[in-house]
Amino acid sequence: MLGTYITKSPTGTTELAAKIAQDVTIGTVIALIGDLGTGKTAFTQGFAKAMGITEAVGSPTFKLVSEYLGMEKYLYHIDCYRLKNEQQFINIGGEEYLNPVKGITVIEWADIIEEILPNSTIFINFKRISGNLDYREIIIN
Repeated sequence: MLGTYITKSPTGTTELAAKIAQDVTIGTVIALIGDLGTGKTAFTQGFAKAMGITEAVGSPTFKLVSEYLGMEKYLYHIDCYRLKNEQQFINIGGEEYLNPVKGITVIEWADIIEEILPNSTIFINFKRISGNLDYREIIIN
């Protein structure tokens, strides 16, 4: 799972996420980092689909947290874009999602709260590849 991947379309990003979802266990926190439009939400959509979630998964920017029940576990989808710092995340009760006992937490714009993420967090960085609007470099650490 660790490494660098190149996707050539949003569909490629969702397919990569679906493959990764097969190996992720309950209690995992995944931090998605990248500029606007680099594929963080597309990744989450593919991840959710692989978990058996049939609901439409969109960016939870205005409500911050969305919870979805998959076949065997929950997906907690968090968007920190509107937060200024870790304290705002804690103030909304966010710390419970950093130790998800019934599912997996995926956090978009996780760099905003990076200082309080668990040591075991999987970091996924998204970057555009110059020269092609649809290509993305996705680095998993």
